[in-house]
Amino acid sequence: MKTVYLIRHAHSVYTPDERSRPLSDAGKADAWRVADLLEQEEIGEIWSSPYLRSVQTVEKLAERIGQPIRLQEGFRERLLSDGPVGDFEDSVRRLWDEPEHALPGGESNRMATIRGMEALRGVLASSRSSRIAVGTHGNIMAMMMNALYGSFGYEFWRGLEMPDIYKLSFGKEGRYKGAKRIWRR
Repeated sequence: MKTVYLIRHAHSVYTPDERSRPLSDAGKADAWRVADLLEQEEIGEIWSSPYLRSVQTVEKLAERIGQPIRLQEGFRERLLSDGPVGDFEDSVRRLWDEPEHALPGGESNRMATIRGMEALRGVLASSRSSRIAVGTHGNIMAMMMNALYGSFGYEFWRGLEMPDIYKLSFGKEGRYKGAKRIWRR
């Protein structure tokens, strides 16, 4: 049996550069709270999206438990578009309603889900640890969870906090068994 802690990154300072967007002061404080909460969970490996805000959200935990952060491109956020998006909420809703649809230069929900699930399956298969933390992002997190169970859609995504943590259980052969939210403000 394996447990994966999917961790949506803490609040970040907006910059147009997705990869180097840092945590805000509030996000940095919440990263300490993430470490406080997960330090007792006996986590043996930490993986993260390569985006700075995701890495910063799990780095205090990594320091406390003495584990490196392993970067996994598959856990990066979905590329919404190659340019500005007029109405963010409407655009994201349409992508959830039409999983094959993609905005210009962006990823459809289907494409991003496949990428995220390949990364998750790879981590589950290769990890020697039974407890794994994964720093990631809201959209890709919701899409991976939706692929596992089918009830984590657009409204679930909208209800996620920054940060947020879901504990996912997997049985034999990586079979999904359930999810439980463990983050509470």
